[in-house]
Amino acid sequence: MSTHNLQTLRDETAPGTSAPMNAPFAMRAAEANRAEADELLVAPSLERRRLQCYLALMLGDIVAMFAGFGIAGYLFAGTDGWVDSLVQGQVILPIFLTIALYNGSYSVAALRDSWQGVFRAQAALLISVAAVVFIAFFAKASAEFSRAGFGTGTICAILLMVWTRLQVRSFVSWRCGVSPYNELVIDDGGPRVDIPGAIRVSANAIGIRPNLNDPHALDRVGLVLRNIDRVVVSCPASRRVEWAMMLKGANVDGEVLDDEVARLGAQGARVAGGYGLLLVSAGPLGLRDRIIKRLLDLAFAGAAILALSPLLVVVALAVKLQDGGPVFFVQRRMGRGNRFFNMYKFRSMTVALCDSEGNVSASKTDQRITKVGKFIRSTSIDELPQLFNVLLGDMSLVGPRPHAIGSQAGDKLFWEIDLRYWQRHSLKPGLSGLAQVRGFRGATEKEQDLTDRLQSDLEYLEGWTIMRDVQIIFLTLRVLVHDKAF
Repeated sequence: MSTHNLQTLRDETAPGTSAPMNAPFAMRAAEANRAEADELLVAPSLERRRLQCYLALMLGDIVAMFAGFGIAGYLFAGTDGWVDSLVQGQVILPIFLTIALYNGSYSVAALRDSWQGVFRAQAALLISVAAVVFIAFFAKASAEFSRAGFGTGTICAILLMVWTRLQVRSFVSWRCGVSPYNELVIDDGGPRVDIPGAIRVSANAIGIRPNLNDPHALDRVGLVLRNIDRVVVSCPASRRVEWAMMLKGANVDGEVLDDEVARLGAQGARVAGGYGLLLVSAGPLGLRDRIIKRLLDLAFAGAAILALSPLLVVVALAVKLQDGGPVFFVQRRMGRGNRFFNMYKFRSMTVALCDSEGNVSASKTDQRITKVGKFIRSTSIDELPQLFNVLLGDMSLVGPRPHAIGSQAGDKLFWEIDLRYWQRHSLKPGLSGLAQVRGFRGATEKEQDLTDRLQSDLEYLEGWTIMRDVQIIFLTLRVLVHDKAF
């Protein structure tokens, strides 16, 4: 707001009150405020443009699906096949659209990330195709269409859908710009907040304030928030309540910055019994996800033990014949829920020098390691007995690696470096993890070695999916033999 208009409002307002002295002056002041607020709107309303983009994505998906089945039908049976394929598309279409609308194929997330939208649309298509095949089987109508043509049509539709989705991306960028969502950060004297793609304004510079006793102040804020989808206010603690009350009536997703949330690591909030409660911890996986992860563990670990049983026997004999000591090295490590469990490995060190507490990390020139031990450590074969830990339920195929109690980075215990270290135990420890496939393994000679692993572990906890577990399993196969595996 200009200095002139600020002075005009001061002159037209009675001292000590927020009400205008007469209506004509107040109307002119409100009109001036409205004109200035209009100039502040950097971005236009994106709601209608998002709807246009959703429609473009939907039309592209429909065209791709019919074109895919049509091409396959024509290739297999000519014109008659083309007609039959259109009928198949008509059957699949309503199921596909129902699932696609439900799973977020047409959402802000799909507009922001093209590949996320592609994957969601592909999932909807595959589920709808499976549903049609299931229905056709029980209706005994599967013989009425070509299986080869239907399968080829599905593949063509998938490929064309990927292509059309990526082409529509340019349309989305043209209609919505950098982001399909208008976000506004209001700086009212609080800590600086940086949100990529967000509009940033100073409350003091544009003359807005959380004065709940002044309708004109509310109108001013409302004008600034017009066409905004989400707003974040950074202000001192003394003004958070006023901003919160103001945003509740602004018809916008509003958030007020509170440093206590970051300090506590809060994940949500609720009101119960008149008390405000911050959610500071939650199990990273729900029941369904835990069941899926456990089934993957049992299937893969069981199959691996059967397939590798000859190797396990040979290595066990080699370790035993080396010096007559025990085959397995058993060490107490920290597992899920910060509870101890016994982890199994093939013994790779001499019996007298085995470090049951893990106070000293192994190194390439470690004199404690036997000849057999050097080979099985360099190839990660010494870790194979942990497949039995997976079957017992103490470990998972993928998760943060379990550490010995006395493990140190530099001259500090792991948890002395960063207290977030304990958060990694909210999931079962794994045979491999995100940190390992990124190359963070071996001795922890300095604090940064622990920090790198911890950051990867926390990232894994926050973004778990079963597909990510499968990806890490396959990536692990590439790093079994590693220059840090000693």
